[in-house]
Amino acid sequence: MTSNQPVIRFAPSPTGELHLGHAYSALFTQDKARELDARLLLRIEDIDLVRCRAGFIQGIFDDLEWLGLEWEVPVRRQSEHFADYRAALSRLEALGLVYPCFATRTEIKSAVATRPGHPRDPDGTPVYPGLSKSLSETEREARSAAGEPFAVRLDMARAQRLAREIAGSPVTFHEHQRGPGGETGDVKVDAAIWGDVVVARKDIKTSYHLAVVVDDAFQGITDVTRGQDLFYATYVHRILQVLLELPEPQYHHHELVRDTAGRRLSKSARDQSLRALRESGITASDIKAQLGFNTKGTDHPRPKKNPAE
Repeated sequence: MTSNQPVIRFAPSPTGELHLGHAYSALFTQDKARELDARLLLRIEDIDLVRCRAGFIQGIFDDLEWLGLEWEVPVRRQSEHFADYRAALSRLEALGLVYPCFATRTEIKSAVATRPGHPRDPDGTPVYPGLSKSLSETEREARSAAGEPFAVRLDMARAQRLAREIAGSPVTFHEHQRGPGGETGDVKVDAAIWGDVVVARKDIKTSYHLAVVVDDAFQGITDVTRGQDLFYATYVHRILQVLLELPEPQYHHHELVRDTAGRRLSKSARDQSLRALRESGITASDIKAQLGFNTKGTDHPRPKKNPAE
């Protein structure tokens, strides 16, 4: 092992059982690690203390071992590192880039309903309408002192301006695969499409965006592999990396496994799990062949329609 050896990671969230989409992503990551002669890490992204379950974590280990993946130990679990995320949030606070958001989901939904044509973010969620952004410092302190729960949002306009100043040029990232719109190579970041994203939730005081950039930097991740559904999240991540003076990884966003109707597989839709497939008699070799990973060559296979259907 050398100090400049690439490092890559597979980072599932234990909020349900893994399905074929996760299998494709894990196998893609393993292939990329072999191609780059990289260390392969497994990270458990379990900041959601309500939805994450210990049984799901063990299920992840079982499924990945069944697929033939090997990873370094110990495995980093986000739930053990909230202090790291708090430190990163404090740096953003010191830069004057965040503010408390007391608005509830109902209040946000009602505000958006009165604004025809209100923009939506890449996930299809209405962009935050700024309900708490105009509160004075006195009002914020009073509501916080009264025990009113609040999330913390990033002032994206200010964050992008400062990130550009720090970088000395527009913020970009390098995409080695393709984004949903065919984006490849050097991609210019436009995080404004997300609006003022949450960087610390009301319940856990961090968020996926903040935790993932902190973890990638701490673990020395040089190459990020993940699905195209997270391509535009990279806009937010690059802004945070610049602001927090964290290293810039290389990005490899792969296509998604979809059903015959074109819908991407998901836990929420209760798509058939790897455990269920395994218990039905399907082998790991069957899964690899069905997903296209038994082919030889340097090109990564493109995901097929859900082979379990």
